[in-house]
Amino acid sequence: MLVLSRQRDESIIIGDNVQITIVDIRGDKVRLGIQAPPEIPVHRKEVYDAIQRENRKAAGVTSEDTAAAATPQRNSRQRNK
Repeated sequence: MLVLSRQRDESIIIGDNVQITIVDIRGDKVRLGIQAPPEIPVHRKEVYDAIQRENRKAAGVTSEDTAAAATPQRNSRQRNK
């Protein structure tokens, strides 16, 4: 994880087309402004997680299925050696 320090009105750039600007800092809260092309979805993490849960639920996919899919599989040539 890259950790950066920024002050109000300072920005970071992600790729060529996403800009995140520190809009305000009050106590322990930071307000961010995010500029991104319309084809790049931007969500708070808790909203993104809820969307993913609902998508998996609608598709009938369990968390065990997603964990199994994330496990690298050897191809058949490697197993036969």
